[in-house]
Amino acid sequence: MKNTIFIFALMSILMCGLEAFAIGLNEPVPAFEATDDEGKVWKSTDHIGKKMVVLYFYPADMTGGCTAQACGYRDRMERFSKLNAEVIGVSGDTVKNHQVFKKAHQLNFTLLADTDGKIAELFGVPVSRGEKTVTKSIDGVDVDLTRTATAKRWTFVIDRNGKVVHRDDSVRAKSDPDAVEMFIQAVE
Repeated sequence: MKNTIFIFALMSILMCGLEAFAIGLNEPVPAFEATDDEGKVWKSTDHIGKKMVVLYFYPADMTGGCTAQACGYRDRMERFSKLNAEVIGVSGDTVKNHQVFKKAHQLNFTLLADTDGKIAELFGVPVSRGEKTVTKSIDGVDVDLTRTATAKRWTFVIDRNGKVVHRDDSVRAKSDPDAVEMFIQAVE
């Protein structure tokens, strides 16, 4: 019994500590690089500080909530462009998974492969490691999509000065794109 209480207390301390390291409001975003859905190196310094950037972390390609969130952003891309905002999705999926996801849902924004969870950790987003595979039927063909890192669903809005102006760590997948659009309209 004492061991169970100790383990529970230790896990609680660790979980509370994770959020303490999250990037907060008005804090600058550190530079990072990742591989995008085209297999190219994506550098944050080429985007952040140039326009508003919506950086959203999601658990996995081709799953219900993640698809609803991504399609919501897809459907609002013209409005985000008019607000001079760029949308970037980040998950622990591979470049191949992202390519399948983008094609299946005609996604019109960049997805970054964070297969080791390091970008999520940089932002303080809780991430778990371990291989997970989802099999999806795409155009009548079963495709296995394997990932090795699974981030929680968090969204950040980064202003033209490279600072976080909005952080949501309780994201509701379907309404996230609308909420982010309204936030950007309000601060513009």
